[in-house]
Amino acid sequence: MSRMLLVLAVLIATVGAVVAYGDPHQIARAKSTVSSTVSDLLRPYMSSVRSVQISRGQGGEFALQAKINGVNAPMVIDTGATSVVLTYETAKAAGLPLEILEYDVDLETASGHTKAARLTLDRLSIGKLVERSVPALVVPHGQMKTNLLGMSFLDRLESWEVRPDSLMLRGYP
Repeated sequence: MSRMLLVLAVLIATVGAVVAYGDPHQIARAKSTVSSTVSDLLRPYMSSVRSVQISRGQGGEFALQAKINGVNAPMVIDTGATSVVLTYETAKAAGLPLEILEYDVDLETASGHTKAARLTLDRLSIGKLVERSVPALVVPHGQMKTNLLGMSFLDRLESWEVRPDSLMLRGYP
């Protein structure tokens, strides 16, 4: 990073000297060189934008394969869910501490009312998107069939966009 600042300082000084001299051709050439060099310096930072595109399923849902603490977990995007919600089975497979959880959160699901327990996921990843310390809920055994990727994950992204046949998730660089 300091090397980049040094190069920028030298380029700016060079441009300043050329502008002070006043030759229009030199000014145009310096402007082109500075613009090209700055673009080259910033390209690695710009190309590190993390994004994932998810195709719409036959039923209109956006299903994906996530990893929770390194363990595969099928999920469905649910923008109406305040939190990431995991089935008991997925939470167990991910090695979450189910024996110490308190099921004290009221939750309305497609199947009706249930209780859920709060916890924090160390790591939740979807392709290149990786978030740490993600708040989540776990429902008791048999209460849900599908894991939900709710707003406690989606709100951490730079943006997400629904398109006719896909959903684009963009993380911060």
